[in-house]
Order: sequence, then structure tokens, then C-alpha cells
Amino acid sequence: MHLGNSVICPVTGIPMLIAAGAAAIWAFKKSRNDFKEEDVFKMVSLTMFVFALQMINFAIPQTGSSGHIIGAVLLSALLGKYKAFLSMCTILTVQALFFNDGGLLSLGCNIFNMGVIACFVVYPLFYKPIADKNKPFIAALLSSILSLQIGSVMVVLEGMLSGSISINNFHFLGLMLAIHLPIGIVEGLFSAVTILIASKEGFTKKLSYTFSFISLILGGLIAQFASTKPDGLEWSLLNISESFTAQTQGVVYAALQSLQDKISILSGINPIIGNILGIIITAILMIMMIKLISFKLNKQN
Repeated sequence: MHLGNSVICPVTGIPMLIAAGAAAIWAFKKSRNDFKEEDVFKMVSLTMFVFALQMINFAIPQTGSSGHIIGAVLLSALLGKYKAFLSMCTILTVQALFFNDGGLLSLGCNIFNMGVIACFVVYPLFYKPIADKNKPFIAALLSSILSLQIGSVMVVLEGMLSGSISINNFHFLGLMLAIHLPIGIVEGLFSAVTILIASKEGFTKKLSYTFSFISLILGGLIAQFASTKPDGLEWSLLNISESFTAQTQGVVYAALQSLQDKISILSGINPIIGNILGIIITAILMIMMIKLISFKLNKQN
């Protein structure tokens, strides 16, 4: 569901980037309210884990498409919505900057579609009420499906506002909703099992190390066997190629695309090395963010 630069125009991309930045600042401030020292290992390891999971595309039978786990509901359930959103911001930013996965111009849209919706809408309004009734499995399954469905609608709206998708292209909407339904089901089942295991064991340092180790295995080894079929968004765009208008004109697009091509150095090296370096960079950025949160907190106290 990572939107590229060609789908979004500056009129849509820049306001969404500002909105995503404002949401990140708000989440950062809110994260200080319940920050604990034990959150350090938990936040870093889970962010690494979700980053690695997003590298692994699985084929969707009979469609010619593939999908991957987003992980925002999983993060929200285990970290809380504010810390989860900061994790998603870190993941999506590293992907855009170093892997050219998702455009810089569309970064705000991607953060909104995959972070804001899951962390600040679906998690508090759907996951929490159901999970509080002692039904975390159902909560994770339904919330994952709903997050992807709402995110799909947002992609269509952003494409329409940008002029890349015709305003009455309900075929594209149908494709997006249909292809992201099985992806949401797989994500929901995986998230539900992971949440149950983590909740049962208690998130100790040992479990954090386990998640970190699994992340390196996923990124360095398992990701090499991931499906190479187009993901849900790419597949949907291919099916409406005749009515899709790429937004590749203008100074803003040219400047951002040129910058991204120069920065995304990990996309052109050995995938195993690139993936592991990406996971390490993500971990370092999360540690820096946590240090900043705790520094601000200590300064206040």
C-alpha cells in the first residue's frame, strides 16, 4: 500500500506531509506521559520486527498479486497507540529514504494511510472495546481487516485529489478493497497470534532479544524468498493502467524524486546486506527517538 511519487501531486502530498508531521509531534509529546525504562527494548525490538515483516510479500492465490503485513494494529496492541505511531513513522521514513519504497512526496499519505488510521482510529474505536471484552483474537483480526479497508479508500481518495485517478473510477476502489481483504485476513491472524504470545509471556528483555533476532532472520534470509508479484496497490493500478495518469510533471516532483534516488543507497546493494542494514538503521533511529523522549521527560522532572 506504499504510494509512490507518481500517484500523488504536491497539492495533495505536501498538506498530508504537514498533517503527518503534526501527528508525529503530538504522539511524541503524548508518549512521555506513560514512558517507562522497560519500553526501550520493547519499542526497538517490535519496530525492527514490523520493519522486517514488511519486507516479506506473500502471494495471493488466483490473483497474480501479493501483499505484506503492515503491523500498525500489532504495534498499537503491544506498545499503545502513541508509541506505535512513532514506530510506524520510523519504519515508513526509513523505507522511503533508504529503499525508495514509497515516495518522499507521498510519505505523508503513507503515514496517514498505514499509521494514523490504524493507531488513532481503528485501535481505540474497534480493537480496544473488543479486546477489553476478553476477545483479543477477534479484535486483532477485525481491526487488521478494517485498517486495510479504510486505508484502501484513502489511497483512492488521495489519487483522485491528485488527478492520477479519475474522480468516478469506482472500479479502482473495488479492486483496492477486494485485493486488500485477504491481505487483511492474513495480517489479522498473524497479529492475533503474536499479540496472544507476547501477552501470555510478558514482554521481558529476553522476548525483546528474541524479536530482534527473528527480525534479522526475516530480513536477512526469509525475505529472499518473498513473492515478487506486484503488491495490492501495484496490482490495482496495473488493472486500470489505461485510466491512470502519472503525476510526474513539475519542479517539486523532479526535485524530490532526484533527491530520493540519491539517498536510497540500500535499494541498489546486495538484498541481504541492504535489509540487515535497514533493520539496524531503524533500530538506531528508534533508540535516538527514545533517548529524546526520556531526555525531555527527565528535563521536565
